Amino acid sequence: MTSQLTSFPDDWTTALCVVAHPDDIEFGGSGAVATWTAAGKSVGYLLLTRGEAGIDGLAPEECAKVREAEQRAGAEAVGVTSVEFLDHPDGTLTYGTGLRRDIAAAIRRARPQLVVGYNHRDTTSTAKWNTADHRAAGRALLDAVGDAGNRWIFPDPDAEPWAGVRYVAMMASPEPTHAVDVSDGVEAAVASMEAHRTYLTGLGFTGDVRAPVTGQYAQTGERFGGVPAVAFELVGR
Repeated sequence: MTSQLTSFPDDWTTALCVVAHPDDIEFGGSGAVATWTAAGKSVGYLLLTRGEAGIDGLAPEECAKVREAEQRAGAEAVGVTSVEFLDHPDGTLTYGTGLRRDIAAAIRRARPQLVVGYNHRDTTSTAKWNTADHRAAGRALLDAVGDAGNRWIFPDPDAEPWAGVRYVAMMASPEPTHAVDVSDGVEAAVASMEAHRTYLTGLGFTGDVRAPVTGQYAQTGERFGGVPAVAFELVGR
């Protein structure tokens, strides 16, 4: 796919990023988050799991503590202070009404105009089979955006419905449509990725994260005016 990417819409002030695991946002688009927060936009994170199954040599209960701390540090690096974790099981996240309900509740609390998720499609940008957690999280999020605006779906006397989501965008999609110029967000993005050092080491990566982060942004920029960029798939509503 070689078509040029369109500039990401800017007519919003509040965003909520909803992903399955600590590190998903860093791998998917923290440079964009850094750019948005630097421009004065408000961005919050919702992690559906604590990533407890993510490091082979670390027991789940200890791994969850480490990865939560690393995610909070990664969020701070890009100007995000609101980070919420749910307790859905890492590795066996299941699409269903329970997951939709929890995401819809978070949307009603945050009342965002932009909702950002992680690739919901069957395959990744490299044509590999996407993980079950990513598929479940992304598809539940797409449905929960509608659920959040309907007072008769998951009724909550303590939270008014929220139908104010203007845009839903997916990071790391194999079918991107839009992009954000992250020229001024690269350093923060590198720092946010570096915050996940224990996880990266568990994956066998002990090198400098700058090269893969900037390489990804440069590759996207080839379709966006030659500037460092993060791509998104804007999903129609």
